[in-house]
Amino acid sequence: MESAINVLVSQFKTYAGKDGSAKTLSKEEFQSLVTSQLPNFIKNSSDPATIDQLMSSLDANNDGELTFLEFWQLIGNVANQHGGF
Repeated sequence: MESAINVLVSQFKTYAGKDGSAKTLSKEEFQSLVTSQLPNFIKNSSDPATIDQLMSSLDANNDGELTFLEFWQLIGNVANQHGGF
């Protein structure tokens, strides 16, 4: 599990750092990450409406960016569905 966490943190930082802060994902960074890293788990990931809906559901403080903890909710939900829990 440690290696999985390391990969998640590393990927978050890689995508988050593309347009400034490595601590948050902008909408564009989030779409890029989801499209390239979760194409089989997030249906219609290239659809801007899908990304808008995901961002809205995850962005707890409504600042238009996702912190790692906000992003982690998506990972938990995807893992939960994938695992059949």
